[in-house]
Amino acid sequence: MLQNIRDNSQGWITKTILGVIVVLMALTGFDQIIRATHHENVAAQVNGDDIGLPELQQAADMQRRQLMQRLGKDFDASMLDDKLLKDSALKSLIERKLILQAAQKDKFAFSQSALDQLIVETPEFQVDGKFSPDRFDQVIRQMGYSRMQFRQMFGEEMLIGQLRAGIAGTGFVTDDELKAFARLEKQTRDFATLTLKADPAKSKVEDSEIKAYYDAHSTEFMTPEQVTIDYVELKKSGFFAQVEAKKEDLDALYQKEIAGLAEQRDAAHILIEVNDKQNDQQAKAKIDEIKARLAKGEDFAKLAKEQSNDVGSAANGGDLGYASRGVYDPAFEEALYALKKDEVSAPVKTPYGWHLIKLLGVEAPQVPSFEILKPKLEQDVKTQLVEQRFVDATKQLESAAYEASDLSQPAQDMGLKVQTSKPFGREGGEGVTANRQVIQAAFSPEVMEDGANSGAIELDPDTVVVLRVKEHRKPEQETLEQVSATIRTRLQQDHAATDTKARGEALLASLRDGKTPLNQDQEGQSWKVVEAASRSQEGVEPVVLQGVFRMAHPASADKPSLSGVALPNGDFVLVRLSGVSEPEAKMTDQEKAMYQRFLASRSGQEDFAAFRRQLQEQAKIEKFDNAK
Repeated sequence: MLQNIRDNSQGWITKTILGVIVVLMALTGFDQIIRATHHENVAAQVNGDDIGLPELQQAADMQRRQLMQRLGKDFDASMLDDKLLKDSALKSLIERKLILQAAQKDKFAFSQSALDQLIVETPEFQVDGKFSPDRFDQVIRQMGYSRMQFRQMFGEEMLIGQLRAGIAGTGFVTDDELKAFARLEKQTRDFATLTLKADPAKSKVEDSEIKAYYDAHSTEFMTPEQVTIDYVELKKSGFFAQVEAKKEDLDALYQKEIAGLAEQRDAAHILIEVNDKQNDQQAKAKIDEIKARLAKGEDFAKLAKEQSNDVGSAANGGDLGYASRGVYDPAFEEALYALKKDEVSAPVKTPYGWHLIKLLGVEAPQVPSFEILKPKLEQDVKTQLVEQRFVDATKQLESAAYEASDLSQPAQDMGLKVQTSKPFGREGGEGVTANRQVIQAAFSPEVMEDGANSGAIELDPDTVVVLRVKEHRKPEQETLEQVSATIRTRLQQDHAATDTKARGEALLASLRDGKTPLNQDQEGQSWKVVEAASRSQEGVEPVVLQGVFRMAHPASADKPSLSGVALPNGDFVLVRLSGVSEPEAKMTDQEKAMYQRFLASRSGQEDFAAFRRQLQEQAKIEKFDNAK
């Protein structure tokens, strides 16, 4: 079974390699392991293995960055509870440790050579389609890893991936389950909706209510944490004026360019196939007969039309048109390029049968002059020179910034200008500060708290920046006067939603009791009928559609099921379900395959979730206070 799991895991590994790159888990150093015996630098122990505080902090930072990426400008760092964030991160680290231990216990392995191959093939580490050690170092350095640390983390993720994919890949689905799912998936429902509108403008909010809300939610009303950065920008384009294409380099590149040009030859042929109707010996005898007729002076083109089994070219007298080397079968090509114009070859054997080949013409390659290609050659040579200079300059800038207390000296040494950004928060700003890596670097503990210069950050293939924090503005409490209007609007919306929901639930009760006619308009709103709605029905609020398909079947057409759904905007939607249709679960082959993949995947994920729970139930896990 273990071998089966290993075999099944390989596809998952190659598909998720880019995802693994963003996993952020630091490795604990030797000195930390020593201190961990006293639990001074340990967040938790899992079956005797430590999870260090640096790991926990880095994992929490990763979760924070993920929230930033998902929410964008809606992200408010001040509303994050650091304790909850760390608790969530620690839970993930413990789960990772348990799965890694299980993989190691079951002797899963991933060779160093296979690890090397995956790293080399990773697009993130390549330049022009080839692995670049400099690019590799740059990417993992931005992630906070040394080469050894990255390899260890990467290897662990491969083991975890093997185990996860192996267990999840064993999921399967029976024919009965498949039919039941298809029947539910194709089910349609007839219903009608009536929307009661919320009107915040009609809600009255007293000043005392605003004050009470402010006092109870004061932590929500903080100015956003912001930083202002100084940065220097290194652009590849700035090096083109500094390099010169030498004559010998241009000549060498020119020769390389024209070497790829080749003459083309116009061939005609007569083909006698080897097939079910004639064997090789019979085909050879027939081609020899045609060769003899040509020797007596008969026309090649006429014989090709009469005798050739290549229908496509026979109508044209066997003419195949002009082509260069590499187009035809090697034996055919060798014979063709041994001919002089108007010569006919001896019989030639290929996988298609026997041929007679005639060279109709030779077209010499059109070789552009050096002067015509010179602008392109100069650009190509300069691009190569600039690429190396850019890499060297990036290393120089990063090294100089690492050793300097600010950016003025590195900028002066390299002829760059120190620029200053506008203040921005963890959601980013404009220009350079909209870049996610710039944001992460600016708010990292090393740069924001310790005052260090960042490493080189790649904005795009042609631009890198190094930055430092010039000013750090910590969150401050906003006054009641500053947020009073915001709170009033929020309370008006809450009151309107509460009032609308109460009206809706009262109306529902009246409809169920028969006190209100089922089709009667309410508050100026009419019932909107939807017939034969599918689970992916367009034009219906998703939350309403989900509610419709959760409702119990109606007793009959004149006794519909009734329900209500509160919308995020405060409106309340009454739903009247009058009919459910479950057609026979007929599936196309494509649908069947799709449903099987989905259900098998879901089953496999459930199996893996059960496996995780079992590991946690059997594990000895101890958390320490210094993790809080």
